[in-house]
Amino acid sequence: MATIYQNPSLKEHPVQPGAQETGYTKYVEPDTTVPPKAKPVTREVSVNGVVVPEEIILAEAQNHPADTPGEAVRLAVKALVVRELLVQEARRRNVSAEPELDQDGRSETEEDALIRALTDQEINVPKASEEECRRYYELNREKFTTGPLFEARHILLAARSDDSDARQKAFDRGREFCNLLANDPSVFSELAAAYSACSSKDEGGRLGQVARGETVPAFESALEALHEGEIVSEPVETEFGFHVIVLDRRIEGREIPFEHARERIAAWLEASSWTKAVAQYIAILSADAEISGISMDAADGPLVQ
Repeated sequence: MATIYQNPSLKEHPVQPGAQETGYTKYVEPDTTVPPKAKPVTREVSVNGVVVPEEIILAEAQNHPADTPGEAVRLAVKALVVRELLVQEARRRNVSAEPELDQDGRSETEEDALIRALTDQEINVPKASEEECRRYYELNREKFTTGPLFEARHILLAARSDDSDARQKAFDRGREFCNLLANDPSVFSELAAAYSACSSKDEGGRLGQVARGETVPAFESALEALHEGEIVSEPVETEFGFHVIVLDRRIEGREIPFEHARERIAAWLEASSWTKAVAQYIAILSADAEISGISMDAADGPLVQ
């Protein structure tokens, strides 16, 4: 009589209770238990009995950058609760509005149109007076002064920030140029045409008039420190490489007269008043509403966006 081989490893795994045995392989039924449903990310949020779906909250959170995902969700919930409050109030007051097109030709949603019409109807902001505008101007004169302009030339010796050898070579060449130009500034255009990696080399390195904020910080700091006609004593390092810079002319900023600034000041003051008025209006609606899932104590940030 033949002896059928039995794998000894099978003996180490006895059949579990309820399992079906097929031949010598001892088949075990897979676990078909349905896993528990994932818990919701947020508590249920509702406004006067109208639930704000979680998927809408998570989609809205993408529009609220924050340090943590939880904070983004919290801001999204507040924004959506405010939106629902305003839409409900607009419908309660039988407000009607036709969706308008924005400057890019995109149409408002029906709810956006209702919110716009409601706030236009309920939020009344007085025009800023001449006296208020002038007082703001006098207290904030630094905001109404144009910054200086710099007329400069440069030679860019390009080098990638991750190539230490290339940057050292660019610095060494830049130092040579600085020493050469200190004795003979007239060769600047020639050096720029031959060695600069900037398109300005075709104009002798001229950058035209440069205002604050138009160049990288290190380049701007160098311009600020130079006197007219002065060349940097050392090449200036930026992410692009090293720059040899000469300042040809500095045009000082000037004060903007009140008459030219008045319209802008009035717009700022009225926008600030409108924001405060909307926040107060939302606070009143929140106090009278049944809101669950979040506290609406403070009317800040997304409440008035």
